[in-house]
Amino acid sequence: MRVAVAREVRSGERRVALVPESVKKLVKAGIAVSVQGGAGENAYFTDSLYRDEGAEIENDVRALYGAADLVLKVQAPAFNEAAAADEVEMMRPGSMLLGTLIPARHRDVLEKLAARGVSAFSIDQIPRITRAQAMDTLSSMANIAGYKATLIAANHLPKYFPMLMTAAGTVFPAKVFVIGAGVAGLQAIATAHRLGAAVEATDTRPVVKEQVESIGAKFVGVVADEAQDASGYAKELSAEFYRKQAELIAERCAAADAVITTALIGGVKAPKLITAEMVKAMKPGSVIVDLAAEAGGNCELTQPGRTVVDHGVTICGPENLPAEIPWHASTLYSRNLTAFVLAFWKDGAFRLDLDDEIIRGCLVTHGGEVRFGKAGAAA
Repeated sequence: MRVAVAREVRSGERRVALVPESVKKLVKAGIAVSVQGGAGENAYFTDSLYRDEGAEIENDVRALYGAADLVLKVQAPAFNEAAAADEVEMMRPGSMLLGTLIPARHRDVLEKLAARGVSAFSIDQIPRITRAQAMDTLSSMANIAGYKATLIAANHLPKYFPMLMTAAGTVFPAKVFVIGAGVAGLQAIATAHRLGAAVEATDTRPVVKEQVESIGAKFVGVVADEAQDASGYAKELSAEFYRKQAELIAERCAAADAVITTALIGGVKAPKLITAEMVKAMKPGSVIVDLAAEAGGNCELTQPGRTVVDHGVTICGPENLPAEIPWHASTLYSRNLTAFVLAFWKDGAFRLDLDDEIIRGCLVTHGGEVRFGKAGAAA
């Protein structure tokens, strides 16, 4: 089997799907690896590093895709301007694709992949089970996003984060409020705490209260016993619950210096939790970092991909934060993908077992059909 890795073509993407240390593992297992020349340079992995671990460097992207049995990617396939062709069109019929496809947002890509006869695995759809933990790219990337979000908040806030004792008097710590205590939220909390801020956090799921408190934050909020689905994602709740939650968020935002939001429903839908009125009531100079910007944002005033000032509040809507730490983001992502490939590499072949829970959960196109959303398939 030949694995191929191309340079990512989507704007702003600096990660690469496979790093040299993972190439070494795949080659040792008997898998041939081809990497497009310069694919890793934005993450500081040179072609020579790939060659040293046994990869072949291919400068012709059409030839790269045409010879691949399995293509590894970070972003969903898109139009490659250098090749003047869509990446899906360059894939060989009958080949496989593994990457972050986010199928709920890229139905058009799924249709192209199915029409091309590509079996596509969406790594973000892998079920949250013990056996799949090493393949969990969502957690790997969310960790980075939560860390980076706190640094963005500290950079924009016109105050210190920590408490300082100075000759000019005491500087009190900044108050940070984190909405959502999933992987990204917990990392944001931990980073803010390490920087010396006084941190509060809220989440709809009572199970995270202990986790929040264990990393130095105060848990506040209205919780619901049925606030997460079988996959561990937050789910929609009653109108009365959201009314009480809105009151709490308004109160805590008004008291905060920095607010970091990470809330998603079903892993893809961003609920509007901070209204324009809530922003207006916040202190001048305070900051909101909206990690749900790519999904529309948790704040009504968020502009995805931009930083704006409204009512004296700086509102940051960063997109694709992991790409801003490309070396570690690529390394962790590569380890996740490599774990997936090697888990199904048996006796010199990749075993596409449709009865396997992991395969069944993330196989979004196969046999010329879109499987995502169908009963018994990725949903």
